[in-house]
Amino acid sequence: MTTSPAPHDSARPAATPPVPELLAPPELNPTAWTRASARTLAKALGEFAYEEILTPVPADSPDRYSLALDDGRVLAFTARRGAYGGWRVDPDTITRDGHPLTDPLDLLVGARRLLGLDGATLGHLIRELSTTLAAEARLDHTALTADRLADLSYAALEGHQTGHPWLVLNKGRIGFSAGDAARWAPEARRATRLPWIAVSDRIAAYRGVEGLDTPDQLYAGELDPPVLDAFRSALTARGFDPDTYLLLPVHPWQWDEVLLPLYAPAIAAGTLVPLPADGDLRLPQQSIRTFLNTSRPDRHTVKLPLSVLNTLVWRGLPTERTLAAPAVTAWVHGLRDADPFLRDECGVILLGEVASVTVEHPLYDRLPEVPYQYKELLGAIWREPLRLPPGERARTLASLLHTDPEGRAFVAELVERSGLTPAVWLRRLFAALLPPLLHFLYRYGTVFSPHGENAIVVFDEQDVPVRLAIKDFVDDVNISAHPLPEHGTMPDDVRAVLLTEEPGFLTQFIHSGLFVGVFRYLAPLCEEQLDVPEADFWALVRAEIIRHQERFPELKDRFELFDLLTPRIERLCLNRNRLHMDGYRDRSDRPHAAVHGTVPNPLA
Repeated sequence: MTTSPAPHDSARPAATPPVPELLAPPELNPTAWTRASARTLAKALGEFAYEEILTPVPADSPDRYSLALDDGRVLAFTARRGAYGGWRVDPDTITRDGHPLTDPLDLLVGARRLLGLDGATLGHLIRELSTTLAAEARLDHTALTADRLADLSYAALEGHQTGHPWLVLNKGRIGFSAGDAARWAPEARRATRLPWIAVSDRIAAYRGVEGLDTPDQLYAGELDPPVLDAFRSALTARGFDPDTYLLLPVHPWQWDEVLLPLYAPAIAAGTLVPLPADGDLRLPQQSIRTFLNTSRPDRHTVKLPLSVLNTLVWRGLPTERTLAAPAVTAWVHGLRDADPFLRDECGVILLGEVASVTVEHPLYDRLPEVPYQYKELLGAIWREPLRLPPGERARTLASLLHTDPEGRAFVAELVERSGLTPAVWLRRLFAALLPPLLHFLYRYGTVFSPHGENAIVVFDEQDVPVRLAIKDFVDDVNISAHPLPEHGTMPDDVRAVLLTEEPGFLTQFIHSGLFVGVFRYLAPLCEEQLDVPEADFWALVRAEIIRHQERFPELKDRFELFDLLTPRIERLCLNRNRLHMDGYRDRSDRPHAAVHGTVPNPLA
């Protein structure tokens, strides 16, 4: 009696797999690591002191401060105090018992009781800080001088930014391996082609603004005809009706790590069908999950969910907000388009989220108690690309905080190119940024979150700031809980999704997003490199606010309702959330910044 051969002949020796070669990235060298570490240690000391997680005390010389570590050793450093009670620590002056200290990991371990860290939080913090340092070293290893940075395009400049200036653990990207970071992080500066999927309209929904009312209108602009035909043919070949499927790109990492495991039943049933990549190259922005189209800049920017924990949250796409994004865009655009000041005088550019596809998960979306990361797994948002007339160029506001390897500030390079005096250039910057933000606040009780990545400065040919572009509406637009007649035009679906805040807190989005989150760092930089004293910097900011209020005296009651000039404001804390509040635990809703005490307002 004979037997059939086994599918794999066990008698035949298996081929020996090649031995993988272990390679260390070139940026992991002593010079780049020490420089990145020293800068991050100074940042940690300054931000932890600002949030009163640490309480340095004055030492024996001017601007010198000290901390007693857990083992009794003394950490000392030189720092300048600034607006909002901020700290600017000099990395070259940090010592421990008189010996130079450059390692922020030493601070975490040596001050873990002082910092109030439990064991689980400390373990995860070490990992996240190590990963952040590796990303910082990569940036240092490939850094360009300020003059070369000033010549880069908006998309290329993104890959040279150092990330959130306030959050110490700003590039932890928990979920990414080292290889993932080298492939997908913005500092890798690697353009990629995105694969697409087709999802049955039984579990997927489309929304679009006027002109993109149907998905076909979107796809006609986003996909070349042969690509679209190939997608439809792939569905037809499997016996599916292409007209009952929606198309969307996916992040390759998300597909491999999250979608294949968690949507396996849908893939098996043909409810979700993988497709090839389109032909366009895209670059990730600082938010990691948002891609600029570099092959076809006229096509939309695409925002995709990425189940990676970075800064405060998992970087997914909440279903309700993704669905509502086009409606929010239509309402915000409507406010601007009907307002001659915003439309004609400010020329403010609102980069609307004009189309979206959401995909439900058959289990997670019906379980309100599960961690929120499992309810933000799959979808896409298409955002308007930044279209500028000849002679204008754009850079994120965050870029103005950048300092090159030789110590030259990017803002100093731009001021020199403009030919203006620093004070006049700053006045032009504030005149570009503040009037549209103030008008939305005072007239419409509506705020954006104008932090360094959401706020984009548009410059003329001489690198003089001329106007503002702003993005990220559905995640970061908030409205006044105090009823205003201007909210009467707001559709119900917009009202349902936008967060509301009391007037006294609504101003925090400008204070914490722009003044604390950007100007707190820009002001000392301008004093050091442009000879503009900090007091003069803040006087120029206040003067622009007063100028705007004098322009619209009929809104006097709103200036009092939304008071930006109050003597003190609440201190929002971003690092406290990770260290003390949420840490790394799962929760069913997204965390928010902590509030801890108050700080003096330099605009009062």
